Amino acid sequence: MITFCFALLLLIGGYFVYGKFVEKVFGIEPDRSTPAVTNPDGVDFVPLPHWKIFMIQFLNIAGLGPIFGAIMGARFGESSFLWIVFGTIFAGAVHDYLAGMISLRNNGESLPETIGRYLGLTTKQIMRGFTVILMILVGAVFVAGPAEILASLTPAHLNTTFWIYVIFIYYIIATLFPIDKIIGRVYPFFAATLLFMAIGILVVLLVKFPAIPEITDGLANRHPNAAGSPLFPMLFISIACGAISGFHATQSPLMARCMTSEKQGRPIFYGSMITEGIVALIWAAAATYFFSPEGQLEFGVGGQEAAQVNGSAAIIVKKISENWLGIAGGILALLGVVAAPITSGDTAFRSARLIVADFMHFDQKSIARRLTVCIPLFIVAIAILVYSLADKDGFEMIWRYFAWCNQTLAVFTLWAITVFLAQQHKLYWISLIPALFMTAVVTTYICFDPTGIGLSYPIATGIGIATALCLGIWFFAKGKR
Repeated sequence: MITFCFALLLLIGGYFVYGKFVEKVFGIEPDRSTPAVTNPDGVDFVPLPHWKIFMIQFLNIAGLGPIFGAIMGARFGESSFLWIVFGTIFAGAVHDYLAGMISLRNNGESLPETIGRYLGLTTKQIMRGFTVILMILVGAVFVAGPAEILASLTPAHLNTTFWIYVIFIYYIIATLFPIDKIIGRVYPFFAATLLFMAIGILVVLLVKFPAIPEITDGLANRHPNAAGSPLFPMLFISIACGAISGFHATQSPLMARCMTSEKQGRPIFYGSMITEGIVALIWAAAATYFFSPEGQLEFGVGGQEAAQVNGSAAIIVKKISENWLGIAGGILALLGVVAAPITSGDTAFRSARLIVADFMHFDQKSIARRLTVCIPLFIVAIAILVYSLADKDGFEMIWRYFAWCNQTLAVFTLWAITVFLAQQHKLYWISLIPALFMTAVVTTYICFDPTGIGLSYPIATGIGIATALCLGIWFFAKGKR
């Protein structure tokens, strides 16, 4: 627990120290007019209070990522703490802040437009399709979990498929309303629920102060399948939203269209990522204790049941919440686990709609025009979900591709940010180093993982490192110009 407490303090300090430094590197202009002020449309460009924007941004980027990802990452051991802390401060928060601020400076443009602005027209066209695919995958994987939970709490005839359709009906309704009518009013409550759950678990951790492994015990890979899940790159793919996630940069333009001052950028973008990192750290610590012999005894799991429980993040969340937070806390926790991914899916489809609309120059003030864009996206997502339900390994396959696409998008965003900083003659190293590292991660993963190319680990790692080095050389030789 000493390692956990120190990591928690580092995350908080990172916001005030490194976050302020990154803000200075970007160079905010407090008196500069924002898109919500100069270009309000009553639908997407709507001025909102800064506290409400923070809550919406936090819930948009959080979903189940910092909970489920942290629980899966905790199986690797104490290394998960290091990745959450340093990944959040030096990679994820930098990525989110600068992507959001660049969008703010360019009339709240969508992420593919930003990437194309700095990496070229060809890359922009590729990223348009790639980002829409990722948004559909986010909507699909973040619907399946809540639908299964709701099905387990209701009569048998209200099965998972029924709840999938109910959730998509909500998505259609949410699309019909401006951002301040549903998202602006309901999401802050759900965000507060998610924060309450995390704070409750944190208080119990500090009171119980359970004996969990420390950094001084070593950084050995403790994953049950260590040979098939090496720390590099698997840990850095498993813990995405709790450290760095490309999905976040797709959500930042939504909030950039609601801000009224550039001063709001650090608390909204950098602060939301730090908050998410704290949530991930709390759940990583709780899960680490859950996986220990003492935790298995306290939570009443063992033998064959333990193997089943350890493979389900949803069951772990439910057991920890009910055991530590009581009935009321367990209900709130369940509400967070159901609501958070649904809201992330909602804003994922909203982002996809805006990306397609920007590409087609399709005005979105009309309800009919919004439905014209979003209905086909919903149909594709439902088809993916039906496939995942029909195949016992279908959902796991979709989740793996989602995870890789998510981190790959972060790579492209980091490179675009790096070129922006270089063109502005600013300190580009703050994004270049994370860009090089994450390039090696995603390349190694797709080369090594069986769902990808399936190469041997040494060869996959060599290709990943070589790819990062080649891109680094390209940047210094050509990219800076």
